[in-house]
Amino acid sequence: MSERKIKVLLSAYSLETHSRGIITVASILRDAGMEVVYIGNNRPEEIIESAIQEDADVIGITSMCGGALQLGRELMRIADEKGVKDRIKFVLGGIFPPEEETDLKNIGFELLFKPGATSEEIVEGIKSIVGDTS
Repeated sequence: MSERKIKVLLSAYSLETHSRGIITVASILRDAGMEVVYIGNNRPEEIIESAIQEDADVIGITSMCGGALQLGRELMRIADEKGVKDRIKFVLGGIFPPEEETDLKNIGFELLFKPGATSEEIVEGIKSIVGDTS
C-alpha cells in the first residue's frame, strides 16, 4: 500500500503580478513526488477555502509585491476561524522586508523562502514541517 503524497496548495495573493517563481516551485515539488494544486491569484479567504476542499497539507504563498505581513495576518485569521490553522502548514516565498521575518513566523508561516532558495531547501523544508522523512 503506497503512502499518501504530501499535498501542497500554491497561490499568490490577488494583486500579485509575478508568477514565474511559483510555477517553478510547483514543478520542483511535483518532481519531488508531491501532489501540487496551483490555484493562481486569490484572496486569503479563497485560498483557505480551496485548501480545505483539496485537503491540503501545506499552503504555499508567493509574495513579490509587498503586503506579505498584512495579507498573511488575514490568511491566518481565516485559517483559525475555519479551524485549520493547526492542521495545515504555511509557507511563504518571495520578497519581504527582513524586519518582517520574525512577525511572519510568529503569525504562523513555518518556512520563509527568499529568492535564491534552492530546490533542495524547498523540498526538504516542506518534508520537514509535514513530518515526511523519506
